[in-house]
Amino acid sequence: MGYVTSLFARKVVAAAGDGIDAAEMLSLVGIDVDRPWNPKQMIPAERYYDMLERIADQIDVTDLPVRTGASMRLDEYGALGLAFKAAKTLGASFARVERYARLWTSVAEYELRPATGGTLFILHRAGERRLGMRLSNEATLASAVSIARQVCPVPVAPVEVLVRHRAPRSIAAHEEWFGCPVRFGAELDAIHYADETLARPNIIGDEGISRYLTAHLDTELSEITREPALVTQAKASIAQALNEGSPKMADIARGLGLSARSFHRRLSEHGMNFQALTEQTRRDLAEGLLQDESRSLAEIAFLTGFSEQSAFTRAFKRWVGVTPATYRKEMAHR
Repeated sequence: MGYVTSLFARKVVAAAGDGIDAAEMLSLVGIDVDRPWNPKQMIPAERYYDMLERIADQIDVTDLPVRTGASMRLDEYGALGLAFKAAKTLGASFARVERYARLWTSVAEYELRPATGGTLFILHRAGERRLGMRLSNEATLASAVSIARQVCPVPVAPVEVLVRHRAPRSIAAHEEWFGCPVRFGAELDAIHYADETLARPNIIGDEGISRYLTAHLDTELSEITREPALVTQAKASIAQALNEGSPKMADIARGLGLSARSFHRRLSEHGMNFQALTEQTRRDLAEGLLQDESRSLAEIAFLTGFSEQSAFTRAFKRWVGVTPATYRKEMAHR
């Protein structure tokens, strides 16, 4: 299971306004509305999508992603926001998002890709394109334009915005906010910026400050990408136990020399819970086994703790967005 910063949930709820119960919505993702905002608090992405869908049941969310994106402020992103500001050009700012976004989310990646007359800033997010994810993707693209406008000395408008999923009932708010055509049903989720836009110097670009901030961000990045020893050991124990079905937390904890309570507490310190860790282990194991052509899908289903291949197929498609058979074919052609 992936995670996103609680900042996103806070911003969406604030943008939704009085049409929802803010405390109720934030409680769905484990946030206490009365506590100070803490962007470093991470929440499960699936619960975030659940919250977005609950909001959609109560209010019209057609332009909610745009309003959410427009409300984002670089100062709320901590050191990453400062590094975005301090980069010498807008293109350099987005290169920092591409490199350091892992500090804010484990479910999305960004790519800068050359395109005709400019560059695509691409959002990659795997998984089932449920309503919650679609709303999140739109808000993310709007956020990217919002923070660009905060550092550029002249108004910023992309050449075009691309969105993979189908259009909402109206895109007027989207095109007014972005200031350019917004094409739904595209092959990518991306913003197309002109070369001259990305080459513009930022308002307060400073090379010395940039070096200091990127060194700090590199340290943070190395810390979160280096998996804690407890998590590594727990995943190994879970993987070994999966062929006997879903492992029990008490059994895994015992094998690690811990009580179930201590194990739960230490996982919580790393922003995890046992169910999420088991799910992530299953996914990682499945992706690795699928690269071994000698193993059948039925065997992989068994080794990852599923009693039936059909259940494995449904779970894998939820994780990755494609079936195990399709994933195996795609990997073979890389």
